[in-house]
Amino acid sequence: MKEIQFEGIIWRSTGSWYEVRDQEGEFINCRLKGNFKIKGLKVTNPLAVGDRVKFTKENTEEINGMITEILPRKNYIIRKSVHKTAHGHLLACNLDQAILIVTLSSPRTSLGFIDRFLVTAESFRIPVVILFNKSDLITPEEKETLEHLIYLYETLGYTCRSVSALLGNGIDEVRQLLKNKTSLISGHSGVGKSQFINSLLPHLDLATSEISTFANKGVHTTTFAEMFEVEPETFIIDSPGIKELGLMEMEPAEISHYFPEMRDLLGQCKFHNCLHINEPKCVVKEAVTEGFIAESRFMSYLSMLENEDNRR
Repeated sequence: MKEIQFEGIIWRSTGSWYEVRDQEGEFINCRLKGNFKIKGLKVTNPLAVGDRVKFTKENTEEINGMITEILPRKNYIIRKSVHKTAHGHLLACNLDQAILIVTLSSPRTSLGFIDRFLVTAESFRIPVVILFNKSDLITPEEKETLEHLIYLYETLGYTCRSVSALLGNGIDEVRQLLKNKTSLISGHSGVGKSQFINSLLPHLDLATSEISTFANKGVHTTTFAEMFEVEPETFIIDSPGIKELGLMEMEPAEISHYFPEMRDLLGQCKFHNCLHINEPKCVVKEAVTEGFIAESRFMSYLSMLENEDNRR
């Protein structure tokens, strides 16, 4: 007799076990049947939160369900694996948008990290909202920097908001940005992701940690990815803090395509395969010199290009 196949969404991933929410809203603890390999995609985790799957229900004490099939993904956010550099690590799948939480201090989020995240999301046309958290701690000098960064990224088409997850400032407006979407919540450890989620869903009371005084780095509080329902049809995915974000599945020649300000100049350089490094009559370099492209963004681009070249 053929086993009945059910469909659901990966709600939580702990590495070997997956919590799946079925179409009736019930949760089933599942294991993955056999070794799944996604064609053309080398990853350390074949499944990620947000994946749609088929599964069978089991009648044993240890296993409630067995995942038999991963349904096609519309997109995903991936980073280079920390332990296996030739492999990627999926952060989340089937997203409507990503919420990148950043801070100007305690800890400071580098512009290079922000730009790498934006490029990764751009490669799958995933919109990004940048939340500048801890607005209650900003100094007068940082306020000027904040205003400059918001202007820079909003000019490029990214939605930016200044919030304080601790005090709840700006959270109601962000709640509207989340409405009827599945959103990944990401950022460095210590930027306030758990505090932000607590402000949306106080009953969760997620653990938060103080910033480590050593090197001013955040302390990990989220150890595995998990999805939460904010309200009907509105979902967020909490992910562990990211230290570094290595690009995956990207050739050096295509990196500039994921910078909107460089994409607008596509095809205008003298050479069709211009990498915008030291080629003559490069309109991108001219735009940087003339101030139409921010120097910080161009430096981020060169850093990504160098890392991808070293990978080969």
